[in-house]
Amino acid sequence: MMKLNEDANLGINLIRAYSPDAVTVGAQRLTRPCLIAAQALVTDWTNGGLDDLEVDALEAIWPLAPQVVLLGTGARQRFPTAAIRAAFARRNIALEPMDIGAACRTYNVLAQEDRAVVAALFPDPADPS
Repeated sequence: MMKLNEDANLGINLIRAYSPDAVTVGAQRLTRPCLIAAQALVTDWTNGGLDDLEVDALEAIWPLAPQVVLLGTGARQRFPTAAIRAAFARRNIALEPMDIGAACRTYNVLAQEDRAVVAALFPDPADPS
């Protein structure tokens, strides 16, 4: 598990550690798909993995009012379906698919800059590398 340095901004959700199969937000270790925003944490966002993601599941993201969503897709970068990408495009929200480590690191930087960012993460319990 890769640990990230703690920062002085204790008023927001920050990712403290990550691996392909889990992320740690504060003291919580999360192994299921989750949404992380500065002031919100959805620990059991959707069933299944990225391949099972449906447009209806995105309804949990819209109230968080992100400008950018970092889609952490496990140990390697993968892309969501065209329908998922189109749902973000219709709302003028940037969707950035990346591996889970890059998503965690980028989320922490943007959240500490007070950017409207959400990390939508898919830890993969089948990949505990």
